[in-house]
Amino acid sequence: MTTTTEIFPWNDNFNTGIDTIDQQHVKLVALINKLADNLYGLLDTNGLDSIFTELLSYADYHFHTEEAIWTKYFRNNQLVLNHKDAHRQFFYSLQNLKNEVNTEQPFSQVISKIISFLTHWLAYHILNNDMHMAHLALAIESGLSYEEANINVKDKMTKATQALIEIILSMYDKLSIRTLHLVSEIRERQKADVKLLLAANVFKNTFDKICITDSDFQIVDVNPKFCEITHLKYDELIGCNLKTLKPALDDQEFSPILWENVKNKGYWSGEIRYPVQKGKIESEWLTLSSIKDDLGTITNYVGVFSNVSQLLKRKNTLESLANYDVLTHLPNRFLLKDRLEQAIVNSNRNFERFAVCYLDLDNFKPVNDRFGHAAGDQLLCEVANRFKRIIRRNDTVARIGGDEFVIILRQIKNEEDCKDILSRLLVDISQPIQIGTETTLVTTSIGVAIYPQHGHDFESLLKIADKAMYASKQLGKSQYHFASD
Repeated sequence: MTTTTEIFPWNDNFNTGIDTIDQQHVKLVALINKLADNLYGLLDTNGLDSIFTELLSYADYHFHTEEAIWTKYFRNNQLVLNHKDAHRQFFYSLQNLKNEVNTEQPFSQVISKIISFLTHWLAYHILNNDMHMAHLALAIESGLSYEEANINVKDKMTKATQALIEIILSMYDKLSIRTLHLVSEIRERQKADVKLLLAANVFKNTFDKICITDSDFQIVDVNPKFCEITHLKYDELIGCNLKTLKPALDDQEFSPILWENVKNKGYWSGEIRYPVQKGKIESEWLTLSSIKDDLGTITNYVGVFSNVSQLLKRKNTLESLANYDVLTHLPNRFLLKDRLEQAIVNSNRNFERFAVCYLDLDNFKPVNDRFGHAAGDQLLCEVANRFKRIIRRNDTVARIGGDEFVIILRQIKNEEDCKDILSRLLVDISQPIQIGTETTLVTTSIGVAIYPQHGHDFESLLKIADKAMYASKQLGKSQYHFASD
C-alpha cells in the first residue's frame, strides 16, 4: 500500500471556524503533501507540469471561494483587496520558483525551495491572514459592528500571538526540511533495494553457473544453476573449497597465470577444461573476479562458469538467423551480398568471370491462392532443394524474398558456360511437384548478368539481372535471357 509522506502535517489549530474554508485548507495541505511526495519520485522535470497543474487548479478554486466569502462580509474593504493581492503574489512567486527548474541549479535543490515556500506561505496565510479575516467575519456574524469586531479581533491577534505564529512557522520550516531529507533518503534506499532485488533475480535465474567464495576459496553462495550442474544441494556446497570442485583452478601449470591476473587486474577470463565420465573432456568459459574492501584486501571471489559448447551453439544459431532464410535455409540477401563481393575479389585476382542469375517463379501466386500459404511454403522448399541439386559446390543459391531467388555461377569464361546449368534448372523446376494429395506445376524465368561485362558491384549486377529476368517473362516465361551490353 502506498503512503504519502506528510511534509505539512495538518493540525486542528489551523481551523478558522469557517467550515468551507477549513475543508478546502485540508484539501490544499493534502495536495502539497502529494506534490512533495511525487516530486521526490521524479528523476528529472518530466511530469512536473501535471503535478503542478492539480495544485494550482485547486488553489485557484480555493482562493475564489475564500474571496467570495470575505467580499460577502467586507465588500471591497482594503482587507479584502490585500487578501486578493496575497493570492496573486502566491501564483507569481510559485511560477518564478518553477522556472528555476530550467536553470543550472540541481533539481533536488529547486524542489526543496518549492516545498519550503508552499509550507511556509500556506501556514502563515492560514494562521495570520485567514485567521484574522475569519475572526472578523464570525464576530460580525454574531451581531457586532465592523468597528466592534475589529477591536475584538485586535485583542485576539496580539503581538504575543504574532510571535507564536513566527515560532510555529520556524518549527514547520525545520520539520519540512528534515522531512524532505528523510524522503530523499527513503527514495535512495528504495532505489538501492530495487537494484539489489534485480541483482538477486539475475543471480538466481541466469543461465550461467555462479559461485561466490571467501578469500580462502570456501564457497559462501551459489546460484541454482551451479547446484544443478554439480549435482549437489545448496547446503552441501556451502563451505566446500572451489578448487576441490574445479581442479583446473589449482593446476600447477595453468593456475599461476590465472591467479596472477586476478590479483593484479582484478579478474581473469578464459577456457578451463576438466575430465568427465568415460574419459571425455568438457570445456567451460570462466570469468573470475576478486572483490576488495576499502583497504584493498581481497575478501571474496566471484566465478561465472559458461558452457563453451552452448555458447558456440548460441553463436551459430544467431549467425544462421542473420545469414539464412528461415523457410528454405538458403542464404539470404545479406549473405548473398557477402558471397558476391567475395566472387568479385576472386574474379579480379584470377581474371575470371561469374554470372548472376535472377530467378522468379512463374504462376506461383495462383498455386499459393489455390492450396494456401502452407502449401506455398512447401513448394518453395522443394524448388530450393532442386536448385541445390543442380548448382556446383562453389556456386551460391539464395532466396531474397517471396518467390525470387539468385544464383551465382562461379568461374565461367562466357555465356555458353552458363547455358547447360540454366537449361537444367528450367527443366528440373518444370517437373511436377507433389503437395499433399495434389500435383502442381510451376516454371521459372531467369535473367543473367555477367561480371564484369554488365556490372561491377552487388547492386548493379542484381538490378541488371532482374531487368533481364523481366525480359524473359515478356518473351514467354520458362526461359533464360542474358542482359545486353
